[in-house]
Amino acid sequence: MRLSEEQRVGLERLAESVVPGQGWQRAAVGFVEQVLTRDRPDWLGRVERGLSNATDADRAWLVRLIAQGFYADPAAWAMVGWRSDELEPVQTELRVTSREQVAERYDCVVIGSGAGGGAAAQVLAESGRSVLVVELGSYPSTESLARDHLRNPRSVAGLPALTDPDPAGRPRVSLVDGVRSEVLPPDGGWGNNAFTVGGGTRVYGAQAWRFVPRDFRMATTYGVPDGSALADWPISYDDLEPYYSLAEQRFGVSGGGTDPWHGPRSIPLPMPPLPRTGPASALAAAADRLGWGTLDVPLLINSVDYQGRSGCVRCGLCVGFACPVEAKGGTHNTALPAALATGNCTLVTETTAERLVADSTGRVVGVALAAGDGSWRRTVSCEEVVVAAGASETPRLLLNSAHDGEPDGIGNNQDQVGRHLQAHVYASAVGLFADEVADLVGPGVSIATCDFRHGNDGIVGGGMLANEFVPTPAATYDYLTGAGLIPPAGAESVDAMRHQVRRMLRVVGPIQEVTSADSRVRVDPAVVDRLGNPVVVTSGSIHPEDVRAHGFMSAKAKAWLEEAGAVRTAVGKLGTLGGASTGQHQAGTCRMGDDAARSVTDPYGKVWGHDNVWIADASVHVTNGGVNPVLTVLANALRIADHLCRDDRT
Repeated sequence: MRLSEEQRVGLERLAESVVPGQGWQRAAVGFVEQVLTRDRPDWLGRVERGLSNATDADRAWLVRLIAQGFYADPAAWAMVGWRSDELEPVQTELRVTSREQVAERYDCVVIGSGAGGGAAAQVLAESGRSVLVVELGSYPSTESLARDHLRNPRSVAGLPALTDPDPAGRPRVSLVDGVRSEVLPPDGGWGNNAFTVGGGTRVYGAQAWRFVPRDFRMATTYGVPDGSALADWPISYDDLEPYYSLAEQRFGVSGGGTDPWHGPRSIPLPMPPLPRTGPASALAAAADRLGWGTLDVPLLINSVDYQGRSGCVRCGLCVGFACPVEAKGGTHNTALPAALATGNCTLVTETTAERLVADSTGRVVGVALAAGDGSWRRTVSCEEVVVAAGASETPRLLLNSAHDGEPDGIGNNQDQVGRHLQAHVYASAVGLFADEVADLVGPGVSIATCDFRHGNDGIVGGGMLANEFVPTPAATYDYLTGAGLIPPAGAESVDAMRHQVRRMLRVVGPIQEVTSADSRVRVDPAVVDRLGNPVVVTSGSIHPEDVRAHGFMSAKAKAWLEEAGAVRTAVGKLGTLGGASTGQHQAGTCRMGDDAARSVTDPYGKVWGHDNVWIADASVHVTNGGVNPVLTVLANALRIADHLCRDDRT
């Protein structure tokens, strides 16, 4: 999309005012026109308003977009001291079956190939079942997912990533402070996870924390705060511990140290921790002075060669990117290759599961699939279904599968499907130091304190704090301007970026959210996707206890940085309070329980009222821990699939 000559001149002038003296005026025009043509044609009006100074908000947004484009351009990296490793990318080869070759029947259909679906598929295929894994996304190359600083699922630029689903054809509806709006996958309110083979495990940061015993007994430990639906899990830490150990061995976890809130592992981690980075050394000394315990962050990243995959090469691009040497363990390079190697597993991509198909008795007997604009459709028959599409799409599928026996959706006779939506509010603080402290050695995250996961006076739960992954220059600009530590534009901003990129540290961590029945996923028949299916509607808000915990943990992050020598600090903002929590750690929308009136599945993930439908993703989480939940998703999926296979044999 080409702007008018007047707009191009105005954009050049604005670019010169944002990053003066860098000769980026023409490149800025090309960047914005590329964004409007390739990425977000819906932004044209906003660009025009920003150029005309129609509103301060649009002008500030356009300034930020121009600055992000500049700092994401390789030509700017040397100026700010960013290093880029040129690595020959490695790709795990997977046998993807064309839709035309999909059989009419399988023993089991697994919907989703991320942590839950991929882990379950391996167990099921190794049991001798014929398994069809249905993945909505594609399988992009490592090269295409390894370098773009703005078009990746962890960028906040609002540009679509290759792991986004059909950006224009799959909107969602978000209710924030009572205002209803349609949002697209790159937008914050959409609540995006990666849609690709391997799901989020293809591009995640790979922190591999266990939940601890108290995480499974939150209501017993803290009571039930007013306005919340806080509850205990129907299983305990001891029930999951063997599967945590299995997941750590099977998918490969490196790390060391002791979390004070759970006992020793039954099996030691298979790999030692990655060597600590320079920032970790400063933070470790500061924690000692504060009397805090620290440990090496457990990571689903090889610290040494493991199971045929390379050890980490310490490049600076980790979270949000595909690992160039496949050192990061995901289901795409562990569970799915193992499942396919059995000869019992079929993987189909770029295919949507539209609904579960029930017969006249209400038994699920198949899955309706579709692709493209709906010109390809097929119903695949099966004996069993495992749903692992994520905590937004899993309830959507159940709700869109309504039939005469369950007019409100499969598993939803008690109005529980979609409720208790949660993710993770993140506590954080940014610190600037007088001397260079950031060595930009990947993956960056290296040291954590777990002292505040529980036991905090007046706080429900708590969380973990760790140093941040290596931020890109564009992300550093966002952190520093968002914290008010540098101006957003002008010579002072450019000089600050040149000076501060290696003097900035960020401490960050998720807090344990208090769930609410009113935070939920619904579907809206009035808004449909490209295939004509009702889309996700999110509504609700975080609980006041989450606001308190965020403030408490952010203050701890700030204190840690100051003790480490930061001369200027700022705590992270909480953001909008009137919207549902829909970050990358979505969970809880099909919670497991002992009572069918208050949960969607039994303790083994089986949907109440159905003897052949299971859920094996974070939807079943009753609470979501104060740490990254992927190891719990992997472990619980292994547990659910193992029980499914054992139950079938008895």
